[in-house]
Amino acid sequence: MIYSLSRRTVLAMFGAAALPSLSFAAASPESPEDSKFRDLARQWLDGTLRLSPVFATAIGEHRYDHELDDVSQAGRRARAQFRDQTLSGLAAIDRARLSRANQVDAAMLDNQLRFDKWDDEVFQSWAWDPQGYTELAGDSIYLLVAREFAPLPDRLRSATARMEKLPMLLAQSRAALDPARVPLIHAQTVSKQNGGIVQLVDGVILAQANALPAAERKALHRAAARLKDAVIEHQAWLDKTLVPNARGDFRIGAKFYDQKLAFALNSPMSRQEIRKAAQDAFDATRAKMYDIARNVLKDKPDAPPAPANPTDAQQQAVIAAALELAYAEKPARDQFVQACKDAVVKTTAFVREKDLITLPDAPVKVIETPKFKQGVAGAYCDSPGPLDKGQETFVAVDPIPADWTEAQVDSYLREYNSRNIHELIVHEAMPGHYVQLWHANQYPSVLRAILASGSFVEGWACYAENLMAEQNYLDGDPLYILVHLKLNLRSILNAILDQAIHVDGMSREEAMKLMTEKAFQQEREAAGKWTRAQLSSTQLPTYFVGMTEHGNLRLEAENRWGKDFSLKRYHDTVTSFGSPPVRYVRALMFEEAVD
Repeated sequence: MIYSLSRRTVLAMFGAAALPSLSFAAASPESPEDSKFRDLARQWLDGTLRLSPVFATAIGEHRYDHELDDVSQAGRRARAQFRDQTLSGLAAIDRARLSRANQVDAAMLDNQLRFDKWDDEVFQSWAWDPQGYTELAGDSIYLLVAREFAPLPDRLRSATARMEKLPMLLAQSRAALDPARVPLIHAQTVSKQNGGIVQLVDGVILAQANALPAAERKALHRAAARLKDAVIEHQAWLDKTLVPNARGDFRIGAKFYDQKLAFALNSPMSRQEIRKAAQDAFDATRAKMYDIARNVLKDKPDAPPAPANPTDAQQQAVIAAALELAYAEKPARDQFVQACKDAVVKTTAFVREKDLITLPDAPVKVIETPKFKQGVAGAYCDSPGPLDKGQETFVAVDPIPADWTEAQVDSYLREYNSRNIHELIVHEAMPGHYVQLWHANQYPSVLRAILASGSFVEGWACYAENLMAEQNYLDGDPLYILVHLKLNLRSILNAILDQAIHVDGMSREEAMKLMTEKAFQQEREAAGKWTRAQLSSTQLPTYFVGMTEHGNLRLEAENRWGKDFSLKRYHDTVTSFGSPPVRYVRALMFEEAVD
């Protein structure tokens, strides 16, 4: 379950665009410093639009749908110059004189700009992480056809223009990447994903080519043919040059990890504090699971001993035995996606009945993950950008690979059993990412939507899981609660694993043992998480950190508001500020200083 908000995918998912008509959070009456900040923010958004047209498409600004990003050295220089100019302009603004809303936006913009500078000059992911180029290439086409934001012929014309430019982008990516610095897992993953571009062209673009007049249809076919040749050429480079020569270390080490973590979380919690808090939460959650498992297994024949004060081995055996009852109820191999669709209906009805939060007026749809994105997350929420009003949100779910053995399929479906599917949809859709991001897109500052906090977004989705269990979803079924706590355990373990792998050098064997034994994950889920942990860093802690911060914020609101507290009031308020770090939401909610 993922809603990735790394530096690369923040922009890839939300883009960065502005038009003269776009609104910003402004003081009333507006101070001179607020006016300066508003102008600076508009300039940054406009400049990023010009430099990143694929990102602009993602947020719903479609003037540059026919253009493509320049990922050459010259393109990087242009972006760096523009970024440094913005940083200088931001430093000249007295933030103490800004409105509280603009103080938040200024702090978020400053964090993002410094993150970008660090990534560009120090971390240099552009030289060793090929995933960004693959995502950019795939999204440049996919975003044009995923949603009906304009008539189909117009979108196909833009697709033609971008397909004509994509061979250059692929060539630029080859020039930028240093195979010796690329980790093998990154090279292998991108090699598998590359063909998804052709799948998009054949299965979506060319399949609708008849919507164009004859001359434009011929141009589209020519562009598609050249792109396919370019993808074949790129595949040959991936397989014969990149993969054989990929010798980079996927572990980023303590120095880079701590620096990146500070940017990614924008939270006062340090790596060491996160580790201790996560370990404490992990142990407490296992204790809760044991109490539930004891009751589930009570009076069942052949149940393992379940004393009040168990040994570690007894605790392990009892929880595992109870979970087996949940694993027994799972969808058929070809019914997994349909089961996710059914869960959307059920969770929506429950949230509406309980009146937990104002619900979106835009649709959500479960789809199979496009091939060029498969093999990393398993599932994710793809929300429309803040300017694409009324467009569908997609919950993308990886299909079960055709080459998996029956044992692998069984392992996966034991993990994503019938109850866990509900938990997945709660997280990704209702009342998780789909609902929260819809609320976020109502906030007038497009800037804040673009700079969304990963820990706020992922933390909300984990909070949503806790909320549904608390409200007795599925009639408080104890096996559902047990599965829910197992998912909590996974979110907590994410924070431990990420730093243990990247900083402490945890091996695959050690990670798999921790996941499959102590966290009760199935082999396929654990193997996928190991791959994901190698391909990313500092994103996995966002779940636990955000969940902790959201839980603490609600407790504070209950204490402060007293008899005036209601869940709907609280949820509508928390989600009304966009997706800033939770500490900024707290400051805005309780009218305290923004620090």
